[in-house]
Amino acid sequence: MSNIDLNSLGNVHSSISTNKRTGWKRIFAYLGPAYLVSVGYMDPGNWATDIAGGSQFGYKLIWVLLMSNLIALLLQSLSARLGVVRGLDLAQASKNAYPKWANLPLYILAEIAIAACDLAEVIGMAIGLNLLFHLPLLWGVSITVFDTLILLFLMKRGMRTLEVFIVSMVFIIGISFLVEMFIVTPVYGDVVKGFLPSSLNSSALYIAIGIIGATVMPHNLYLHSSLVQTRKFDRSIQGIKDALKFNLIDTTIALNLAFFVNAAILILAAAAFYVNGFYHVAEIQDAYKLLSNIFGKAAPTLFAIALIASGQSSTITGTLAGQIVMEGHLNLRIQPWLRRLITRLLAIIPAFFTILFLGDEALGSLLVLSQVVLSLQLGFAIIPLIHFCSDQKTMKEFAIKLWVKILAWLSAAIIVYLNIHLVIDEINLWIQEAGDYQFLIYYLVVPVVAACFALLIYIFTYPIVSKKIKERRHLPHGEVKGFTQDPIIIYKNIGITTDFSENDHKIIRNATMQGGKDAVYTFIHVVETAAARYHGKNVMDYETKMDEQNLLKLKSELEKLGYKADYCIGFGKPSDAISKIVKEKEIDFLVMGAHGHKGLKDFIFGTTVDAVRHKINIPVLIIN
Repeated sequence: MSNIDLNSLGNVHSSISTNKRTGWKRIFAYLGPAYLVSVGYMDPGNWATDIAGGSQFGYKLIWVLLMSNLIALLLQSLSARLGVVRGLDLAQASKNAYPKWANLPLYILAEIAIAACDLAEVIGMAIGLNLLFHLPLLWGVSITVFDTLILLFLMKRGMRTLEVFIVSMVFIIGISFLVEMFIVTPVYGDVVKGFLPSSLNSSALYIAIGIIGATVMPHNLYLHSSLVQTRKFDRSIQGIKDALKFNLIDTTIALNLAFFVNAAILILAAAAFYVNGFYHVAEIQDAYKLLSNIFGKAAPTLFAIALIASGQSSTITGTLAGQIVMEGHLNLRIQPWLRRLITRLLAIIPAFFTILFLGDEALGSLLVLSQVVLSLQLGFAIIPLIHFCSDQKTMKEFAIKLWVKILAWLSAAIIVYLNIHLVIDEINLWIQEAGDYQFLIYYLVVPVVAACFALLIYIFTYPIVSKKIKERRHLPHGEVKGFTQDPIIIYKNIGITTDFSENDHKIIRNATMQGGKDAVYTFIHVVETAAARYHGKNVMDYETKMDEQNLLKLKSELEKLGYKADYCIGFGKPSDAISKIVKEKEIDFLVMGAHGHKGLKDFIFGTTVDAVRHKINIPVLIIN
């Protein structure tokens, strides 16, 4: 078993070395993870709340953005601390700390939140493509599934390439809004006044709650605790201190950049709409149209480009978070492309059917709903994170200090309270709008929310009231037990798959090394012609006859060398035919040749070796 399998995002774990670098080069080696995290703080969900806040209240809510950013900075630094000190991501730490029955709903809630986040990215991308290229929203939603290929390409190129791509997207967003600031020319004196806290009426409070809910996102906490582990550093006390310091620098720069973007969106909305009397601009499309009417083509074009960059970068980091959550909570590791496809389909399906049945104008409401779902999940990530970083037993000298703990719990209380407030308001709104279907809200939605609230209380109280949290090592494949020498296994009937190529000689040689001259060697070949697939063993076409002659020749050649040999022909699908022969002939060891192709060819030609391995329960030796 490879050690890499035990690590979060194992394919890029400790892939970037920092030990041999000094000065600025060492600092730059640590920079990157927080930029991937920061894109979640400037995704299309943030755009909707920032535009609504700016158009309704001008510059008055900038201080809410600043407060949200400071809370995010604190929580993300805790997430990085967990990953650096314990070498666990938040999902892995939760699995270790809480009972199995609690981990399943925690996993489900995290997956729902990631899907909701990805839903916002899908909608944002579709709207951006529609605004820039006039592509119908339904088409825009559908083609977003193909960004899976971008993620696969970037992951194959390494973590640094992925980080450069994301930073480039963030740069495009930042430059777009910087240029727009010069176009709309806000009153900077009023902007500065917006940083001073002010009282909020009920409608302003609602927008403020939305801003906080859209800013501090749960999947980013899972993501950051894993991404910091891509850096390889000295595990001494001083090495860990240095890693924490440099990651704090990384987090501070990246999240302040995210704050700049969010503030720019709000300021843009205030200067363009509030000042001109457009007080209720909540839709991204409306903002684009108004920008066109007021400032010409340049501002709205930059607006659409930034929206596309925001959606594309956010969706990549959402996929990584999904992979982390699945591996951490379930010990289940699947192919990145499949993980990406699952996440994207969970987001595309509701967006697709919303447009199909309710029309394009319903996407705005769906975007708000996605932020409500994120709000509901937030406490389930924050509360365990603070518990883990406060634990003296596991964090030792790196446990957070009392003043940090107080600030963290205060931030958690504010976020949980405001998000519960938001969820209750949304439920009341649904009840008012449901008409004759109110009973569905009471019997379906309310019990689910109540169960989530009960789980929230449990994960808060469990580490406090339990005398000892059971320590369990995070081992995705189980813990290695003591090994004892068993009697040597002697194979009596060895199967050899053949394709009559030059590789057969190597396969046969390796097979005879396993059983010597005491075993019986059965040559296996599968006829895959259309006739063979239809007629099976009754087919007597030219290829079948030639294949049988080749098998007889192999059998004869091996017998001349003093070995016992036999042969068997299968028909149709190779994996099914081979597994059937293995069972019928009671073969106890199988030797196969690898096909040597990968990637796209796997989809075209199939992966026989993997399929056979899952259909039989005997040892398989694969010869490249």
